[in-house]
Amino acid sequence: MNHDSSSHPVIDGTVRALSKILWSYHNLDQEISEAVDLILVAGSHDDRVAEYGAQLALKVSSRFVVASGGFGKITAEVGGEPEAVRFRRIMESRGVPEGLILCEDRSSNMGENIQFTHKLIDEQQPASPVARAVVVTKPYMKRRAVATALKQWPGVEWVSAGPDLSFEEYASADVPERRMIELMVGDTQRIETYATKGFQVPQEIPSAVTEAFERLVDLGFTRFVER
Repeated sequence: MNHDSSSHPVIDGTVRALSKILWSYHNLDQEISEAVDLILVAGSHDDRVAEYGAQLALKVSSRFVVASGGFGKITAEVGGEPEAVRFRRIMESRGVPEGLILCEDRSSNMGENIQFTHKLIDEQQPASPVARAVVVTKPYMKRRAVATALKQWPGVEWVSAGPDLSFEEYASADVPERRMIELMVGDTQRIETYATKGFQVPQEIPSAVTEAFERLVDLGFTRFVER
């Protein structure tokens, strides 16, 4: 269950320093091959993910490009069209040819992004199975995305990718800093709990990350922390 903080904790230098520890942990830097079988662009509230996905689709040779996402934590509150539909439109507006992007518009979390995309690709009856794939997401979700993909679609060489933005550059009018920190704290918790539940492969969590997470929770950044 999500918990909104009624006190709206102040975002100061201490909070930003703690948040940057989580950011550095989650924002994996993995090498992307010049040719892959699949580029999976995971939908979200952040259109910059779609813009980056378009850049990747135009630069990296891929047999399949999929925009995946129905309504997640944030977009479910807003409504409108599914994330995948919006992302496909954005990617096409950035030069990806119409008809190239497959659309999976039912998933509501990262596990379903992977599962439903797997099913969608199988329906295409590919001549050979997917062996190498990139999952594109927000910078602070890259670790959890690839950990989920490795569990939900084994046998594939997965890497994650996302917009090349620093912690300081990421917050914007569309992506408020407080919400970014709250989502990142929630994802840090899920690195451990979702591995325990079998949703994703385990990840080593340094003590500095655990301590930063606990301090941010104590400071009230608990909107997406499960109790």
